[in-house]
Amino acid sequence: MSAGNVARDAAHKKGLERIAIEAARDMDVPLSPLGEKQAAAVGRYIRSQPAKVRPTAVLSSPYLRARRTAEILIAEAKLAGVSLVVDERLRERELGALDRLTRRGIEKLLPDQAALRKSLGKFYHRPPGGESWCDVILRLRTFLDTLGRELAGERVVAVCHSAVVLCFRYILERMTEEQILAIDAEADVANCSITSYQCASGRLELRHFNFVAPLREEGARVTAEPDAPIASR
Repeated sequence: MSAGNVARDAAHKKGLERIAIEAARDMDVPLSPLGEKQAAAVGRYIRSQPAKVRPTAVLSSPYLRARRTAEILIAEAKLAGVSLVVDERLRERELGALDRLTRRGIEKLLPDQAALRKSLGKFYHRPPGGESWCDVILRLRTFLDTLGRELAGERVVAVCHSAVVLCFRYILERMTEEQILAIDAEADVANCSITSYQCASGRLELRHFNFVAPLREEGARVTAEPDAPIASR
């Protein structure tokens, strides 16, 4: 892999309460009209770049909103000959028993989990039936190994989710728990933002993080769908 881009999925239809959403499962939540506009803006931005830096491979989380983001991106960027590859290792962090509960709901209904998360911290806490950040990092390490074997020399875009973007940074930049959690605390990863790396001296080096200029240039509202009212990713 000679260059890599990690894009967060675009805005989607998700409420902020227990959480009431139209889809039965989180993985079936569709893009909102705004999300489609955001994805199209990023696709056109990619099309405007020199051919030598445009992606030659696009991979996506299997979640509906991520797949749709990737499909729009490929179409608007006019990436001839590039087909979407879905990889389950790019899926959102699984919250298990905490799924669709707000912070207040966790404290009321699962106080032992609220206490355990406070004790262990969000990096190491694994909710029942769910994943810790370390679990996500483990599957992403295998994903990166696959890229190195099968897509060496390619320019790759991976469409994924907010916590996954941060876990990629943790791996690629060889961070500590404290460093990545400090970045997480600074700001939410924006919908359809771009985090990009370029190869230098045999290593991938960060070029952009949370890059949203393509959205602003086209007048697409920048959103983050923050996880704060929900069980934190």
